[in-house]
Amino acid sequence: MDPAGAWWDLSLIASPAQEDLIFWRLENFGCRGMTSQAHGEDQVCIHAYLPWPHVSLLDLAALSLRLQQDALIAGQRVPKLRWERIEAEDWSSSWKQHWQPQWVGDKLLICPAWLDPPPHPGRHLLQLDPGMAFGTGTHPTTQLCLESLEMRLEGGGGAEGVTVADVGCGSGILSLAAALLGVKRVFAVDIDPLAVQATMHNRDLNGLTDRIVVAQGSLEHIPEMVDGLVCNILADVILDMIPEFRLVVKEGGWLILSGILIEQAKLVAEMLEANEWVVAALWRRGEWCCLNARMT
Repeated sequence: MDPAGAWWDLSLIASPAQEDLIFWRLENFGCRGMTSQAHGEDQVCIHAYLPWPHVSLLDLAALSLRLQQDALIAGQRVPKLRWERIEAEDWSSSWKQHWQPQWVGDKLLICPAWLDPPPHPGRHLLQLDPGMAFGTGTHPTTQLCLESLEMRLEGGGGAEGVTVADVGCGSGILSLAAALLGVKRVFAVDIDPLAVQATMHNRDLNGLTDRIVVAQGSLEHIPEMVDGLVCNILADVILDMIPEFRLVVKEGGWLILSGILIEQAKLVAEMLEANEWVVAALWRRGEWCCLNARMT
């Protein structure tokens, strides 16, 4: 393994009959250094490694879902995928060398906080240091949300006087984008204290301290009703929260939801419709999608 970087250590317990298919799935996912050893009488323990910056928690959740589907189709016991990050010396500076400024949509330039931004006429500069939190702008789900926010706030309806909730804010990138695109106030919440710290740091870094309110928690920690809500987490978590969205979003409000695999979109859309939301648009990038919904 690369001693200068951090790695994901993936492990799972499966039957020997599943071993070849699991190795194939892990290899296609980009894993390296895969190993297998006996675990009890009729099971194997498989380990695989991935460079930490190359995949997100959303990608790992998607891999877990693929492995579950493979097992069900083959009539085998569903393996339980676990992962942990292996820290290595100087990993934090190593991965930063590969993250460069990126243009998203028509109005945003996301620039690592440690680099001088390139010329960006007509674009809002979003400086970001994600720390240990998810959200650098490179993942398809984040880009879909950023582009959806731009279309919502720069196009239909505008941003003047608008308030937004960012649920599961991670690095704060969606909150920052909403504020830079002109909304009046953003309420950013996350259950992870590291994400809360990262969002507060990036808020202050971009001079948006008076526009973004950050709290540790979830929907119940949004202090007032908002015009729109953006959520880039995982489909399972979103499904659990959908019945509560109307408790924090005003009449006539909107949702931008991602972290959803294409095959999960129908289930999420059905749950939205059952709770009096209508899906106005579905944007796709690779195996991920973003749902834009409004109240019926």
